[in-house]
Amino acid sequence: MKVYSSFFRQFLLIVILFFSTSIAQNFTPYNILISFDGFRWDYPNRGITPTFEMISEKGSSALSLQPSFPSKTFPNHYSIVTGLYPQNHGLISNNLYDPFFDEYFSLSNRAAVENSRWYKGEAIWETARKQGIVTASYFWPGSEIDIEYRRPNYFHYYDHDRPYMERIEGVIEWLKLPHNERPKFITLYFDASDTYGHKYGPNSEGINKTVMSLDSLLNILFGKLKEIKLLDSTNIIVVSDHGMNEISNQRVINVDEIISNSSYKSMDDGPFMFIYPENDNIDLIYHQLKEKQNNYRVYLKDEIPQHYNLSASHLLAEIIIIADPGWSLVTNKTSSGYYSDKSSLGNHGYDNFHIDMHGVFYAIGPSFKEGYKTGTILNIDIYPLLCNILNIKPKQNIDGKLERIQTLLKVY
Repeated sequence: MKVYSSFFRQFLLIVILFFSTSIAQNFTPYNILISFDGFRWDYPNRGITPTFEMISEKGSSALSLQPSFPSKTFPNHYSIVTGLYPQNHGLISNNLYDPFFDEYFSLSNRAAVENSRWYKGEAIWETARKQGIVTASYFWPGSEIDIEYRRPNYFHYYDHDRPYMERIEGVIEWLKLPHNERPKFITLYFDASDTYGHKYGPNSEGINKTVMSLDSLLNILFGKLKEIKLLDSTNIIVVSDHGMNEISNQRVINVDEIISNSSYKSMDDGPFMFIYPENDNIDLIYHQLKEKQNNYRVYLKDEIPQHYNLSASHLLAEIIIIADPGWSLVTNKTSSGYYSDKSSLGNHGYDNFHIDMHGVFYAIGPSFKEGYKTGTILNIDIYPLLCNILNIKPKQNIDGKLERIQTLLKVY
């Protein structure tokens, strides 16, 4: 009898281990991907962010999150959710010109922002929906495009003035839906660190107050998740699209004063500028800019350095100018505006290898190691990481690689 009893206990233990392992493998946690726009990599190191410090102690974090070039809002938010460099997902800037269609894209153009033609690749919510995962977005570039199956199951059209607490409450309401209707993946976006980083600069008391308020906001979200008893089963991932650099109206380069007797169009200003020469005067304009090259670098379309991962885009201008960090490229039209106003003391869009352009990555929840710190990670690697957590197959031929980031996870 003792033999049979011992055998039965061993058999029962194997069965329990099998089913517990099976349940653990099939468990998909809830995931909230939060963007603090323009939240520079070093903001949590200023001794004013207790919630970030808690996440660092009890979760996983990176020294910094390197954006793709250019270090602008739309290109990098979309790189985060597609795992693609901007040259491959289409949004190579916040402002675009498509010479084939003779059409323009800008953040302020609602029709363009919703036009799916500008968005290539496949965002994480589209990948997840195809594989039966319910998704939601309380704001994120690309989440409101005009093709239904390419959007999250639930989403809101962007409203810059929507109160932050209303956004958090909206996320909580989604998580209180019936289990089969509840999203497993949610995005949440806040602009404040970008807005006030531009206004006051990244080393100001004004941005410190903003950083403290956002840290408090994170703490409120944790509290509300605890109230609905989902805190322990939710991954919270905090990222930013880029950092912020100090600028000055004493460090301004007027491109119109360099290019003489040549007609051209330009797109964007500040950290970089796209030049579209007219009347076949590409060489003339390029040599004028090259001759006066100082505090900026000028490239022909085919010469742009490989590490920018930009040259494959058909939207790239014939000439690209990239300012040194802290310097601003302007034209006669823009020189009397933003860059002459001393209240605008910060900007981004510079070389993505410059540390001031780097953002943050902090994550806590059932999928992430406790107290794990790593070095700089790439934002294109977040998409395959999310696919792994959601237990779905990522889109093929992406630029991101799970193996560069998977050590953050408990199981991979």
